[in-house]
Amino acid sequence: MLWTTAGVLTLGFLVALEVFARRWAGVPGPLTIQAREVIFPPKPGPLYGGLALMMVVLTWRQRFIAAGVAVGADLVLLLTRWVLGVQVPGDRLFGNGALWVMLGCAVIALTRRTGTERTLLLKGVGLGLLLVTGRKIGDTWLLVTSKTRPTVLDPYVAMADHALGNPSWLAGRILDAAGPLAGNALGLVYAQLAVAAIVVALYQLRDVASERRFPRHHLVRTFLLIGLLGPAIYMVFPVVGPVFAYGPGASGTGGAQWAVANLWPHTTPPLAVPHPALYDGITPRNCMPSLHTAWATTIFIHSRRGPRPLRYAGTFWLVATLSATLGFGYHYGVDLVAGVVFALTVEMTLRTYDRGWDRSGLRFIAHGTVVFTLLLASYRWLPMRMAAHPWVFGPLVVLAMLSVILGYVRTTRAWSPATVPVLRAEARPEPA
Repeated sequence: MLWTTAGVLTLGFLVALEVFARRWAGVPGPLTIQAREVIFPPKPGPLYGGLALMMVVLTWRQRFIAAGVAVGADLVLLLTRWVLGVQVPGDRLFGNGALWVMLGCAVIALTRRTGTERTLLLKGVGLGLLLVTGRKIGDTWLLVTSKTRPTVLDPYVAMADHALGNPSWLAGRILDAAGPLAGNALGLVYAQLAVAAIVVALYQLRDVASERRFPRHHLVRTFLLIGLLGPAIYMVFPVVGPVFAYGPGASGTGGAQWAVANLWPHTTPPLAVPHPALYDGITPRNCMPSLHTAWATTIFIHSRRGPRPLRYAGTFWLVATLSATLGFGYHYGVDLVAGVVFALTVEMTLRTYDRGWDRSGLRFIAHGTVVFTLLLASYRWLPMRMAAHPWVFGPLVVLAMLSVILGYVRTTRAWSPATVPVLRAEARPEPA
């Protein structure tokens, strides 16, 4: 019933987002984009990552067959397009085969499987398709924010960021001084965040095929819920980021002609009364909160129970992602603080649900929600006070985040089963 309800709600949300995107933003929604990729070259995305997640329910023999069919189908499509003279960008050469295999497994589950085997296979297909569709949902949300939010609140966030010492400006200058090699390395980490998530998720789901069931909680759930809820906040608090609002723009969008001032990263914004600023209809308003920070935080959390190399990788990805988001000018420092609080609150919500809405978990959820709301309210309504008194508001912002981190650690440790040492019985002489 739970999985059926989740499937129905997800389908309803996709339909609603499709209608909203077409009616209010004039762009195709996630269902249309996903349907096109059954035939047409797919956009860059985690199609094979979704296939890898689906294959956790298969035996090794079935995994080799599924991977072989997916790669073979992509090679056939690639050859067909080459013969027909269809020009395809290099980053869209593969992916259709992975989608075909996932859809084929869904058909097999409905027509050739029964009972537990059918349920398990459908769960695997749903997990893989959710990862793929989640990317489409995110892309649609970003388009909607750029089309429906003509003004941005960057001047407010830039003033509030004075309380933290304008870390994006500092990180931007450090990255410039480090040279292109450091920039390319951080850019690769920033762009491949989904790969790190898939690696951690595959470790957590490694025993699904043998145990014939999914673990109660894993990374993919938190990852998808963050991606579902986060863009809705973009609609309330549209922000484009320092490199766009105070710099030359990036990736061919935005530009100095839309910037409030061309200051990033060498000159910090002067103290001035903030106001909403008009911006283009292309650049996503996807800064508040920083979802890259939220996702990297959840990767770090879920890698803690893995082997040492996985723990090191999770720590590296978190540090590198935070460095990239600031160094490339994609986020302000206060965005990152909000992203950490948001991630921990979402993570605890799922864990509390698994425990039957435990009272300590509910207290933490309330605490995290209040802190997150107060942070956004202060960024919007108290930015000049924050900028004028950085030695007061800076520590307060950091302490608010630390209170959420400490609360999360204490709550989860209290839930962990106590380790009772087993005393070895003293050796007794055997009776004669």
